[in-house]
Amino acid sequence: MEIRRTVRVRLAVDSEAATLLEDTVDTFLWSAQYVVDYAFEGEYVTTSKTTLDDETYDDIREQTGGFNGGLVQAARNKAAEACKSVVARWKQGKAASKPEFTSPHVVYDHRTATFHDEYVTLATTEGRVRADYVLPDDISGTPHGEYLLADDYETTGAELHYRDGNWMLHIHCKRDVEPDTSDQAATENGTVLGVDLGVDNIAVTSTGRFWSGDEYNHWQREYEQRRSDLQQCGTRWAHEAITAVSRTETDRFKTLLHRIANELIAEAREIGCTVIVFEDMTGIRERTNASWGHKWAFSRLYEYVEYKAATHGIAVEQVDPAKTSRRCSHCGFTDPNNRDGETFGCGECGYENHADYNAAKNIGLRYLRRTQTGGDGGVPLGVRLNSGMLTVNGGYSPALPEARTEVHAETRERDG
Repeated sequence: MEIRRTVRVRLAVDSEAATLLEDTVDTFLWSAQYVVDYAFEGEYVTTSKTTLDDETYDDIREQTGGFNGGLVQAARNKAAEACKSVVARWKQGKAASKPEFTSPHVVYDHRTATFHDEYVTLATTEGRVRADYVLPDDISGTPHGEYLLADDYETTGAELHYRDGNWMLHIHCKRDVEPDTSDQAATENGTVLGVDLGVDNIAVTSTGRFWSGDEYNHWQREYEQRRSDLQQCGTRWAHEAITAVSRTETDRFKTLLHRIANELIAEAREIGCTVIVFEDMTGIRERTNASWGHKWAFSRLYEYVEYKAATHGIAVEQVDPAKTSRRCSHCGFTDPNNRDGETFGCGECGYENHADYNAAKNIGLRYLRRTQTGGDGGVPLGVRLNSGMLTVNGGYSPALPEARTEVHAETRERDG
C-alpha cells in the first residue's frame, strides 16, 4: 500500500531564472492547449495519449523551437486527462466545454526536475535553472520535515505554480507501507464508521458527530456576492480582483475541509474503526440539491480523508446511497414518508432521530451487507455508534463500560 503526500514549498529564484520559468509556463500552457485543440477537431474527441502524442509531439517541438521533450509529454498528459473528463461528463448527460488552460503552472517528473535537500533544478525553455527551497527554521512537525526530507519518503514529481509574485512547488512524495495484518487488526475487521454528506451539515457520522455547513455556506455566499459586484465593474482591475477572490476562497475552504478530515479520522481512531464509509459521489449534487461548490467540497473532503486515513491503516470506501435517507436504521422499514426535512420518523417501529444521522448509520450498514460473507470466524462486524455497535442484522451491542460514552451535542443516541 502506498501513502502519498503533497508538500508546498516556496522557491527562491533570481531574476534570470524567473524570466525563464515564466517563459516555460507560457510554453507549457500553449502546448497543452495545442493538444486539446487537436483533440477536439473532427467529429469525436480524441482522448488516447498515444494517438495525441503521435499526432502533436513533433508539431509542438517544431513550433516552440525545441521545447523540452519531457515537458511536452507532461503537457500532452494534462490535456488528455482534461479531455477524458469532458467526455465522461458528456456520457453522464452533463454539460462540459472544451478545456482552456490559463492557470500558470508546469508539471514536472524525474526527467525534468531533480530534487535535492535544499534546492531543485527545473527544466525550462533554455536549459535548467536552480531554485532554492524556502524552509522554516525548524522543520520538525512540518510537512517539510515529515515528508519532503524524511528518509522513508521519495519524491515522485511536482507541479510548479506562480501566484501573487511567488513561485510555489507542490512536491509529490510517497512511501510504501505493509498492510496491517496484526491480530488486533484482524479482530477489528468490519468495524465501520458511516458518513453522510449534505448541504446543511457537511458531514455526519454514525457515532452522531456533526460538522455544520453554516461556515462553508456563509463564506460561499459572501464570495459569490463579491464576485458578482466585481463583475458589474467590467474593468481589467475587477477581473484581476475576481481571480484573487477565487483563490482566497479556495484556500479558505481547503483549510476548513482539512480540519474536518482530521477530526473525522480522529473520531474513527478513537473508537477503533478500521473502515470509513462514504456515499458514492456520483450524482451527489442532484441527490443533495447542492451547488457545484458543495460538490467540489464533498469530493475534496473524501480525497483528504482517503489519503490521511491511509497513514493510520484505515480504509476508505464508498457505497450506493440509494434510499439510505428513507430507510430506518433500527428496523429496516423503507418509505419516502419516513423523512421530513431534518427529522426521521419510522412509520413502522416509531424510531425517531436526525435524518442525516440515520442516513450515516445506513451507509455503514450497506457496506457491511456488501462485504459480509458469514465466514468471519467470530470477528465482530458492525457500524460504530456512540453508545455501542449496530450489527448488520439489526442487532445492538452496547459499548463496554470503559469505552467512551458521552453523546455529541447535536444528537442523542436512541438505539439502546
